[in-house]
Amino acid sequence: MEVNLAMLNPTPVHESQYKRRKISLNGESSLPTLRSSDYYTIPCLSELAIREFSSPGYCSRVKDFVIGRSGYGCVRFITETDVRCLDLDTIVKFRRCEIVVYEDDSSKPLVGHGLNKPAEVTLLLQTKSLGLNETQLEKIVEKLKCKTESQGAHFISFDPVNREWKFLVQHFSRFGFGEEDEDDVPMDDVSPGAQDLEEMNGSEVSDDDDEEETASANRTLLSHSLPAHLGLDPVRMKDLRMLLFPTKEDEVEDLTSRLPYDNSPFGKDSSRSPLHHSSRKAIHNSNTPSIRKTPLALKEYNPGGFSSSSPGAILMAQQNKGLHLTTAKSEGFELDLTKNTPVTGSHSRNMVDAALFMGRSFRVGWGPNGVLVHSGMPVGSDNSQVVLSSVINLEKVALDKVTRDESNKVKEELTDFCFSSPLNIHKELSHETKKVELGSFNLKLQKLICDRLTLPDICRSYIDIIEKQLEVPSLSSTSRVLLMHQVLVWELIKVLFSSRKMSGQLKLVEDEEEDMIQDMRENSPEVDQEALPLIRRAEFSYWLQESVHHRVQEDVSSLNELSDLEHIFLLLTGRQLDAAVELAASGGDVRLSCLLSQAGGSTANRADIDHQLDLWRKNGLDFSFMEEDRVRLLELLAGNIRRALHGVKIDWKRFLGLLMWYKLPPDISLPVVFNTYQKLLNDGDAPYPVPVYIDEGPVEDVSNWAFNDRFDLAYYLMLLHAREENDFGALKTMFSASASTNDPLDYHMIWHQRAVLEAIGTFNSNDLHVLDMAFVSQLLCLGQCHWAIYVVLHIPHREDYPYLQAIVIREILFQYCEVWSTQDSQWEFIDSLGIPSAWMDEALAIFYSYIGDLQKALHHFLECANWQKAHSIFVTSVAPSLFLSAKYTEIWRLATSMEAYKSEIEDWDLGAGIYISFYILKSSLQEDNNTMTELDTLENKNDACADFIGCLNKSLAVWGNKLSVEARAVYSKMAEEICSLLLSDSNEGSSGEDQLSCFDTVFRAPIPEDIRSSHLQDAVSLFTCHLTQMAQ
Repeated sequence: MEVNLAMLNPTPVHESQYKRRKISLNGESSLPTLRSSDYYTIPCLSELAIREFSSPGYCSRVKDFVIGRSGYGCVRFITETDVRCLDLDTIVKFRRCEIVVYEDDSSKPLVGHGLNKPAEVTLLLQTKSLGLNETQLEKIVEKLKCKTESQGAHFISFDPVNREWKFLVQHFSRFGFGEEDEDDVPMDDVSPGAQDLEEMNGSEVSDDDDEEETASANRTLLSHSLPAHLGLDPVRMKDLRMLLFPTKEDEVEDLTSRLPYDNSPFGKDSSRSPLHHSSRKAIHNSNTPSIRKTPLALKEYNPGGFSSSSPGAILMAQQNKGLHLTTAKSEGFELDLTKNTPVTGSHSRNMVDAALFMGRSFRVGWGPNGVLVHSGMPVGSDNSQVVLSSVINLEKVALDKVTRDESNKVKEELTDFCFSSPLNIHKELSHETKKVELGSFNLKLQKLICDRLTLPDICRSYIDIIEKQLEVPSLSSTSRVLLMHQVLVWELIKVLFSSRKMSGQLKLVEDEEEDMIQDMRENSPEVDQEALPLIRRAEFSYWLQESVHHRVQEDVSSLNELSDLEHIFLLLTGRQLDAAVELAASGGDVRLSCLLSQAGGSTANRADIDHQLDLWRKNGLDFSFMEEDRVRLLELLAGNIRRALHGVKIDWKRFLGLLMWYKLPPDISLPVVFNTYQKLLNDGDAPYPVPVYIDEGPVEDVSNWAFNDRFDLAYYLMLLHAREENDFGALKTMFSASASTNDPLDYHMIWHQRAVLEAIGTFNSNDLHVLDMAFVSQLLCLGQCHWAIYVVLHIPHREDYPYLQAIVIREILFQYCEVWSTQDSQWEFIDSLGIPSAWMDEALAIFYSYIGDLQKALHHFLECANWQKAHSIFVTSVAPSLFLSAKYTEIWRLATSMEAYKSEIEDWDLGAGIYISFYILKSSLQEDNNTMTELDTLENKNDACADFIGCLNKSLAVWGNKLSVEARAVYSKMAEEICSLLLSDSNEGSSGEDQLSCFDTVFRAPIPEDIRSSHLQDAVSLFTCHLTQMAQ
């Protein structure tokens, strides 16, 4: 016997775990083998060799034998273990959060032999060590307990510090987390630090050639280094490649030997019995990972890195919605161009495709609540550098910006004032309902109905809400500017589109118009119908004065040395005639004050002033001896606004006012005024009617703005009022967010303005779906699912898209089920809108299936009449659980509720029908023989039991791996009870042949092997007695 002397030198266990050992003994064949460098054993192989040398037979009785993998975990076999001649490399395999012992079932020994015996398993989980509170830890422990028990093991403990998950198993197959289970526990994306080079490179390391081993370690393939850098498991990526692109040997493999995937860790059928080896998992390929059948919700992802140079986007994950976002620099796979790589040289700027290395788990697209997942340049980034597409950006669109205060915090009262309160006003108005048939369902589409007589009251209601919103503290200055503009827009809608009821006297639109039109009173005498345009013009004039008043005051206060004449001119731009006349009179300029008092009045006065100015020019008057501001005032009073504004820049509203007040005749209607302004605008002689956020802030740098494609919403309303035809081609631009706010995603008030204007008949359009869906997205981002569905019901019906509303509503119900289903107010509101309850139940069923609450999923599948889905869940999950809990009445209730629809259910007789047949047959066998009609003889009983046993076997074959261990145990339990009842009846005065026939039926039943053996002994004993009787 030869022993390597180096092995006799005592070496610490933790150091010897990473060294290869070479032992040459006469009894070498009795020692276990282990070639993987990152696997270890306790006792180590050298110690086993020494003890086997000193005490022959030691390897057949090693106590507390341990085998582990650094960074993954270990397994300790309880009591003594025979480790002789074991190839530990092929028997024990540790993977990420998983251990597999005897992966090949054909080589697995019986329970209690080899390593297929009770053991304590310790797995190292890559859980997040930071940021987990006590509640999260409790949830993790609970999930681990459930996972352990579902695999037939016993949970021991979970240490969050060392990340050790310990559990006890009675025998081995595959234990731990599958790929679909890792999402239930917050895990780090980085694989364990110790990577298996043999698995990564697909090659074995020779013990004889150290140089070849070193070269192999340094020869890391690019396809493996990329996943490792991206936080993926290279072994899993290799398995995925093997699955998608099999080798020739795999392609010629016999297809009949392949078994389908199974979600559960158990469920492989046996040729001996349908329940034999029921605790083993069906394996398609030893290296094939499990397939995720349910997509992971986007909200469970954590946001990746983002470039700090992207100011145009608010980036946040759903769980951090409403909080400040902490951005980090983007990090991804970067090639080291100093070394020779496949993509250096002319290909050095090639990008690595993220989908290639992240596989089916990644797809560029939109997620819930405005989340965009992509691999390109971050939104708003001005960096022109080429980015690698292996960098995954997760960006959150700022749909809730309107609900934030100046400190960027979401305020509940702003959410109410912006969304709930206006929508409540809209809901309280009159509606007409249109019932649309969608197959077996009906959808009640709604349309707002109001007239121009009630328009002032409607506008006043919306204005009241905005005024309350202005009272909210800590509101940003930008928001105040936009809110004041909304007030003016509603006032303008009231002025331009309201009607008056003529019944012997003029009925004013509002009591407040006594303030707006100072020369009118509540009880005016009868007014000629032809005077109504002049009244509307007067109302618009006052509206224009109010809208530019603050601009006049700002200009006056901004001048350091302000002369009276300049001050008067600024007052005239806002038609503040009283203040201008008083200022001129107080300065002793009586003649000017007289002219100012008649400003904008008779056209004769304008003509006289203009004639006087022309005479001065013809006579060669030197205007340098006159104040420039005085000449400017005279030009304005004469109606020459272009000369008056020479060298002066004013906003578009004041220019429109000057045109209407001082240029055009005072009896000209508003459409003429608006069309005149539009003509001047087309000729480039009028300021552009820019939106309020450009005109008054907060947008100051307008050099990159394209003015020719957007007007202020107020100007669009003027054009809508002045149009000569019913068709108004600028509706889409008019009702875009850019017409009234600098937030391109804010449609909360524009939608109401469109609805009111369309309801009073100013236009009719069924092509504003962008406005509707943008508002729906905004509501969904804030969790207002019920209001989002309410808005969808107001989308006009189109014959070319008859199912548009139904599709959108169902998408909302499915994607946001967790939101509306947990709030009773939203649920009741949606139900009151006439949404089919079947749609809601279907959404709830899918949601509960996703989270694993299959009993609730079954209930809702039954409620929405999805009998096939309900039947599948009943057979595979719910019924077995109820049966093992002895809730037989509930099983009967559920099964009989589906029985009336069995013609619509595939494999009914091999599913829920089995449970009904079992209870009927069991009841018949337990009844007294005197009351039995059909099963009055043993032969009939045996035939009925044989039919039931045949259905059980067919069911096991049809459902296959879909049946869990519990379901197979239930089948075994039912078969066992029926067999016991049949054999008990066969002992009562039956012939030997009939009794043997009953045993034949029993042997075909899917019962445990120990019970089958017991019945076999009884059958042999019966057959022996039968032979004895025949011999006598």
